Amino acid sequence: MAEHKVILPSMGEGVMEATVTGWLKQVGDKIEEDESIVEIATDKVDSDVPATASGILKEILVQVDQVAKVGEAIAIIKTEDSSQESSSPSENSKEISTEVEEEVAEAAKEMEAAIQSKKTTHTFASQEDGQFLSPLVRSMAKEENISAEELKNISGSGLNGRITKADIQNYLENRSKTSEKSIQNTTNQVTNQQAQATAQPVIAESNEEIIQMDRMRKIIAEHMLASKQTSPHVSSFVETDMTNVVLWRNKIKKEFQQREGEKITFMPIIIQAIVKAIKDFPMINISVNGDQIIKKNNINIGIAAARPDGNLIVPVIKNADQFSLVGLTKKINDLAYRAKNNQLKPDEIKGGTYTVSNIGSFGNILGTPIINQPEVAIMAVGAIEKKPAVIETPQGDLIGIRHKMYLSHSYDHRVVDGALGGMFVKRVSDYLENFDINQEI
Repeated sequence: MAEHKVILPSMGEGVMEATVTGWLKQVGDKIEEDESIVEIATDKVDSDVPATASGILKEILVQVDQVAKVGEAIAIIKTEDSSQESSSPSENSKEISTEVEEEVAEAAKEMEAAIQSKKTTHTFASQEDGQFLSPLVRSMAKEENISAEELKNISGSGLNGRITKADIQNYLENRSKTSEKSIQNTTNQVTNQQAQATAQPVIAESNEEIIQMDRMRKIIAEHMLASKQTSPHVSSFVETDMTNVVLWRNKIKKEFQQREGEKITFMPIIIQAIVKAIKDFPMINISVNGDQIIKKNNINIGIAAARPDGNLIVPVIKNADQFSLVGLTKKINDLAYRAKNNQLKPDEIKGGTYTVSNIGSFGNILGTPIINQPEVAIMAVGAIEKKPAVIETPQGDLIGIRHKMYLSHSYDHRVVDGALGGMFVKRVSDYLENFDINQEI
């Protein structure tokens, strides 16, 4: 028996060390040459280190989460080849013999080639496909013309589901059966998809009423379904202190109605806060066209409104950023009135860039609204409720009654990440919480 050191190979220019993230083999395990034995991570790439000899894993020199230098021994394999380098862990000094240097260089070339292969080709499964294949397995797959799709159907028996040499051999022995199974699975998947795509008919019982969808309900249904299929929806929620807004509105609402001839609700104040936040985060005010992002210059706010027949319609405030608070109030009241009386013009329900849904009008506090395509975000505002809350003062914290409201923000995760989606709804909340209670109407 002889002992063979496994050396951490070079992993590219500028990479001098790597962290061991997981051992695929344990002490006493039998190892084949070129079989992956350990997972490593650097600041540039994650990969595996293959064994440079066959034998039994005698000792692990670098444990999980420890850092190893390039050229350093990380494990010892007990081999049957007496010509292999023989040494003990105690002999692992800073000076590396000429023979070991040649071995390091050879291993480095192999490792670098493997890494480049993972970066530049998808001929066989790679990290991006969720599979890690050792050089030996890749070589066998290439020789036997095993495609990437076939590799995906092979269940690995190694650690964390890795495909081993034995798995490839078993697959080759049962290739015809595996192929038949793969074809059958594909057929079943297609059948299942077709079954899901075609809704099964529902037969009404004798005591049940059948109501035919009207044209508006059909359009809404198609629009909502298309939105869900188009945009991966994510939602963020913020609880907002609306006390300043509530107190200000209570203070001026009688004077406002006497002077302007109509009521002021919370909606124009909320819309004004949303418009300000859109100016701060303009990448919320966009649309998607294939792989293109269309950034909107105008801020057109849609307001979801319920019609008398129960259907939904979304009138749009064009250039909402150009209205004062009084102007927003008049515009919202006008659109809401005409929406309820079926008096909206076609142009008034088109061109929205961001939509608001007032679920609080139904007593709801939270919701996950569906994006109004082709927009990429929508906000639902909940009911305002009195709640006990901590109030910070220069003299210390106090418990008081505050007016609280939840903001629910749904956004298209194709183009709006959690950071942007979360910061946007928080910014709307900040504008509402910092509303100037002393401002004039």
